[in-house]
Amino acid sequence: STSRQQNQPQGHYGLTSPISLAPPSDKDHVHTQKLIEAMKPFGVFEDQEELYHRTTVLGKLNNFVREWISELAESKNLPPSITEQVGGKIFTFGSYRLGVHTKGSSDIDALCVAPSHVERSDFFQSFFEKLKNQEEVKNLRAIEDAYVPVIKFEFDGIEIDLVFAKLSLPTVSDDLDLRDDSCLKSLDIRCIRSLNGSRVTDEILRLVPNLENFRLTLRAVKLWAKRRGVYSNIMGFLGGVSWAMLVARICQLYPNALASTLVNKFFLIFSKWDWPKPVLLKRLEESFLNLPVWDPRVNPSDRYHVMPIITPAYPQQNSTYNVSVSTRAVMVEEFQRGLEVTDEILKGKSDWPKLFEPLNFFQKYKHYIVLTASAFTEEHHLNWIGLVESKIRVLVGNLERNEFITIAHVQPQSFPGNEVLYKRSGYVSMWFLGLVFKKAESAVKTNVDLTHGIQSFTDTVYRQASALNILKEGMKIEATYVKRKQLHYFLPAGTLQKRKKQRVSDISQNSSGLQCKRSSLGESCSDGSKDRDSRTPSNSSSLNKISKLDISTAETERLLLILWPNSKSQVSPTEMEATVALRTSGPPIGCSIPGYNTVCQLRRCFVQGQHKLSGTLITDPKSASPKQHYSPTSK
Repeated sequence: STSRQQNQPQGHYGLTSPISLAPPSDKDHVHTQKLIEAMKPFGVFEDQEELYHRTTVLGKLNNFVREWISELAESKNLPPSITEQVGGKIFTFGSYRLGVHTKGSSDIDALCVAPSHVERSDFFQSFFEKLKNQEEVKNLRAIEDAYVPVIKFEFDGIEIDLVFAKLSLPTVSDDLDLRDDSCLKSLDIRCIRSLNGSRVTDEILRLVPNLENFRLTLRAVKLWAKRRGVYSNIMGFLGGVSWAMLVARICQLYPNALASTLVNKFFLIFSKWDWPKPVLLKRLEESFLNLPVWDPRVNPSDRYHVMPIITPAYPQQNSTYNVSVSTRAVMVEEFQRGLEVTDEILKGKSDWPKLFEPLNFFQKYKHYIVLTASAFTEEHHLNWIGLVESKIRVLVGNLERNEFITIAHVQPQSFPGNEVLYKRSGYVSMWFLGLVFKKAESAVKTNVDLTHGIQSFTDTVYRQASALNILKEGMKIEATYVKRKQLHYFLPAGTLQKRKKQRVSDISQNSSGLQCKRSSLGESCSDGSKDRDSRTPSNSSSLNKISKLDISTAETERLLLILWPNSKSQVSPTEMEATVALRTSGPPIGCSIPGYNTVCQLRRCFVQGQHKLSGTLITDPKSASPKQHYSPTSK
């Protein structure tokens, strides 16, 4: 694949003319109207009152920015002739700019463009202070060390994520067009990243043949992706801009098609796409600015991207560098399911609501890892889970590199801990990862060691927390291996309500050709789960009844997770058949916490007839065997 890409001329990559120019039929119009009706209950369409309020808020914010830039020019003693014309402007991007904002979703991504006399330090100091003094502004916070530095706040009830870029121009006029590459001249990389969001969004809108059909199709695809658990850039799936580019490509291939047909063609094309062949909306172009762009012929790291979707605005970048072999395989399987469902719908054998049925994640796999992040206070917990969540894709990458694991599938949504976990660890959030193991080729039992992957992940999180100076006493990460039947000890009954068992297709076939291993995992800033109410009880009495867990040898899988295999202690095959537990907690050596010097411990407990689950010892009443403990030496 790499050699083919290297030999292809610049901008080739399989770009084709439209596949079909056929006009829509009456049947297409009927299906599209039914699609709209199926989407309405999910609140994907905003009402006029909300739209008017957001427009009003953006107008006020734009005037506010112009006022600040003018005041700053006076304070820096610029000539009055310039001070009166310095300008300044707010641009929007993301879902709001694309025109697919949903009802009740009040956040807006915005860009503050300033003339050359305004420095980034001014934005995070004097502008921040000016915002702080406004009655309409609430929950103000600045994140200067982010990949794209941002100020977050609520303006009259509307959440705003505001990034900053200054241009090499003395004034910023109202008719400024950011699509012109010359506006990037002489800018630092942070300003280029800030401008990129608006430039990419505008270019997507320019490249689609019919905006109305594009927007309706994108609303449907985004709703489907969220319901099926594949909408999360931070977790290694796709974020909003990536889904928009995929839909835009389908609109280019079927320029006259209505939304119902476009949704079906979306699943048809991308369920059969020859990944890692990139998806492009336009040919890659050279520029006099010589900024780094995505090009696997020049950049070795670009050759490891497994699902490249390339932004259309210069400098072109891969918006999906977080995607891994596992997350791509999960998405391809969902594309295939979407194709089957939409084919049935268009044939009159099913209805559109079936497409939006949620994924029954907790019935899909036999094996799971429960990842728990906890802290003593709510403030510490919010900081802690934000960091942990941003690094879960590192854990997925570590697990899928294990030779015995075919799929490591993370559920993007986090869940609050139950009352027992809350009493033990304070504020708690949990994530769940489903695992698919390779089938054993013989009857010989296989020991699967996940120690290194888990420990590497926890070390990464703790060290970054220490470097950012947010590591506090009580912050912990724990990883516990469980089987499907044990999930009810962590989750409420409603979440685990059994439906008709879904057939798990052989994902290993989908991933057999996906052996590309990533050499590095890039940073990300995007949309993750916002479920942060860690005190909500989910199953208050489950852990009190945990002694009833039946973990007989006959029920144990042949694949076992064996921690610390190099320990001097030995475990007999009989004992290993009983069950397994996987657990990590505490920071590694070298991470300093104020008033807290605990060293990271990774324990294992192979106890015949017993199972250590989330800190509570589970005893199998059928077993009367004596306990046997094994613990590694201190790291």
